[in-house]
Amino acid sequence: MTDTQVRVKPLTYEEASFDFDLQTIRTCRALGSSEPIVGQPRALRTLELGLSLPKSGYNMFVSGDSGSGRHHAVRHAVQNLRGDTSSMRDLVYVYNFLQPNSPRVLTFNCGDGQLFCDAAETFNQEILALALHKRDFYATAIQLLSEFESQFPQDSLRDHFVHIRTDLKRMERHIQNLDEKACKADPIATKYRANLLVNHAKATERPFIIESHPSFSNLFGSVDGNQNMPHLALHAGTLLEASGGFLVIDAEELLSEQGLWDALKRYLDANALTIESNVTTKGELRSPFIRPQMPPVPVKVILIGSEETYDTLTEGDERFLTLFKLCAQFDYSMPLDEKAIEQTIANLDNYAKTNKLLDLSDEAFLQLLRYSCWYVESREHLSTQFSTLYDLLEEANWWAHYHQKKQIDDQVILTAHAEREYANGISESKINEEIINGDMIISLSGTKIGVVNGLAVMDRGSASFGTPTVISCTVAPGNEGIVNIEHEAGLSGEIHDKGLLILEGYLRKHYARTFPLSIYAGIAFEQSYAEVDGDSASSSELYALLSAIGELPVRQDIAVTGSVNQMGMIQPVGGINEKIEGFFHTCQATGLTGRQGVIIPIQNVRNLILGYEVLEAIKDNQFFIYPIKTIDEGMQLLTGRPAGVRNAKGNYSAGNFNYDIEDRLRKMYQAVLANRG
Repeated sequence: MTDTQVRVKPLTYEEASFDFDLQTIRTCRALGSSEPIVGQPRALRTLELGLSLPKSGYNMFVSGDSGSGRHHAVRHAVQNLRGDTSSMRDLVYVYNFLQPNSPRVLTFNCGDGQLFCDAAETFNQEILALALHKRDFYATAIQLLSEFESQFPQDSLRDHFVHIRTDLKRMERHIQNLDEKACKADPIATKYRANLLVNHAKATERPFIIESHPSFSNLFGSVDGNQNMPHLALHAGTLLEASGGFLVIDAEELLSEQGLWDALKRYLDANALTIESNVTTKGELRSPFIRPQMPPVPVKVILIGSEETYDTLTEGDERFLTLFKLCAQFDYSMPLDEKAIEQTIANLDNYAKTNKLLDLSDEAFLQLLRYSCWYVESREHLSTQFSTLYDLLEEANWWAHYHQKKQIDDQVILTAHAEREYANGISESKINEEIINGDMIISLSGTKIGVVNGLAVMDRGSASFGTPTVISCTVAPGNEGIVNIEHEAGLSGEIHDKGLLILEGYLRKHYARTFPLSIYAGIAFEQSYAEVDGDSASSSELYALLSAIGELPVRQDIAVTGSVNQMGMIQPVGGINEKIEGFFHTCQATGLTGRQGVIIPIQNVRNLILGYEVLEAIKDNQFFIYPIKTIDEGMQLLTGRPAGVRNAKGNYSAGNFNYDIEDRLRKMYQAVLANRG
């Protein structure tokens, strides 16, 4: 090992702190530049391309977190494309005289569909009245039909009128044997009526429909089982209603109904709908079977869902990428610069005015910006999930009224955030109670061999918080290697398993140079009964392992987080603020000693957005944060002993912890070797 000795210094108050400059906020606020969609240039560019392309297969998937403005962005992107109504048609269903259970579809220019249906209704009523009188039925009926037909001279309607003419001749013979009551109950009472399924009479732009609750009937339409005349039983779904335009569908809801995704794929492949009536929503068979004719239905389908749903579809459905060629990915954050600050302030200011909230002070914007950074765990980015900021703003507005303030200031923003944490904090409080009364065994002072306080993030609904977790290790000579007790109990995820294998690689590289590893080591998360996954505790596990091997006491007043690679380099982890604050709250609950702190990866310093209470403790030298780069630096902090460096012969000097660890591993090998003999 060639590492030189490095003394790790705790972060100063200034280094641990993060805030915005009020003058920058005032300058950005004065500019007042607001854009409809903030922080999503990549997604907007993809949306513009995908929505404009008329070619088949260019339906779109819009991925991202809830609250990132996906629906609003799609609506905004579509707005500039809705003016061209040339692809829109009215759809009308009429009786099919050759195949009654397959209603015939007629297409009209926008508005003409309503005119045709009105004329058909008039004609139907006139024929019914004529049938009741029976006198000169056919001659008069043909005259009425000619008047009806003259209003709609389109070639596409000629066959329909020919079939009506033939049917009127048949009806002349039929009605002679019907009395008035029977005549009104006969199909002639409704046969000539028309059913307007898609009406664009008042449309000035292409349809834009959001289907939040997709189902077979909502998407594809339905058939009224109480209607005897097949063509009048049809009801349009949103795919028909959106013909010529855009249909937005919630992807997760779509996939939740069995068979619905496959049905949508069939529609997109054929570009034509099928409204089927043989199966009810309860799975019962209807009779007779109705399958109406369907014209091509040009609709741009836009699925909105999470990144996980998009990945599931791309990996598990070979047809998906041929039907949804583009994905507009909404980022959860945007780079922090003056433009981003300006747009965020303008967006929040506009929300407050639109929703009639109190005015915001400059200091309030400072706290909102700070919260935005906290939400994405970065000093270099702002959140694009404005819905979370809106919620905080609404709650702060309530607290401002409660305290009879005339504006939303920084104090009510802090109050709103604190009250939210208090409301969600019962689980954290219960854990700290168990630590105080001894039900959860953890030491926050002194030293122990083979025991390290790791840090975990617990999720409880919408809340997450950090908590210490005791990691212990026992070792003995053997050939089993490192045994993951969580894995043996079925409580270890794949990533955590990988982390344990990395520890074995670290031992081989750093110590087993001239002899093979001959060790049995058992590592466990004490009093942990839920699945453990992720590698953020791998450095903590390695410290416990090294402590147990070298019989080195390690400090219990310092908690540890960070993953590690086989080279011994510390790697950044998530949830850093929750972990630090969680350990601080535990120490605070049991009593701060002035020595407690947390070891973190040095890369995570850029993620620190700590609460003011923790920062004050750092300022008063009551709590410490140690950023490190290597395992050796962490071991120096935990043991108080130097790591040492190898001399020219490749050996460590006595008195360094690496010497003790390598010496014990060599003795374990010798013990195993002797036992074999």
